[in-house]
Amino acid sequence: MPMKAILNTAKEKMNKSSAVYQRDMQTLRAGRANPQLLDRITVDYYGTPTPINQVGNVSSPEPRMLVIAPWESSMIKEIEKAIQKSDLGLNPSNDGKIIRLVFPELNEERRKELTKVARKGAEEAKVAIRAIRRDAIEQIKKLKKDSAITEDDQRKGEDEAQKLTDKAIKDVDAICAAKEKEIMEI
Repeated sequence: MPMKAILNTAKEKMNKSSAVYQRDMQTLRAGRANPQLLDRITVDYYGTPTPINQVGNVSSPEPRMLVIAPWESSMIKEIEKAIQKSDLGLNPSNDGKIIRLVFPELNEERRKELTKVARKGAEEAKVAIRAIRRDAIEQIKKLKKDSAITEDDQRKGEDEAQKLTDKAIKDVDAICAAKEKEIMEI
């Protein structure tokens, strides 16, 4: 495998690691209603586990409220059950047509816990990115050992892998900082 392909593969994997971390942070409840919080929750729709956003409209009319308008009124009970079983800790209320989810104000202690969760996720993403860098550098060293590239090319490849790593880690740090700011906002 040529060095360019190794670096492109590493870059792609690092970007995916950042994207996974960002998606995880979107599902972290920060006292602010975000329709993406419900993306992980599935309901039994005629025997098939289906995401809530595929059985109704999810909107956020107020900063601390989500409204779910199911396309079929028979789904209201199923959606409520799924939300109560989830780890969100929310109590849904309905009026027969729509379901309302009211998000309580977060206290200081809970905010600090959530920032720790965000930092832990960031550290896990960084570890994954560094492992990708290590694999890329090992592949580059193998190319040198097999005499497919020169020593100068090896150094350039390792430098490039480090630059990709630095950029990916900077992206993860930016995502983490934005989430911490959102969590600590009152």
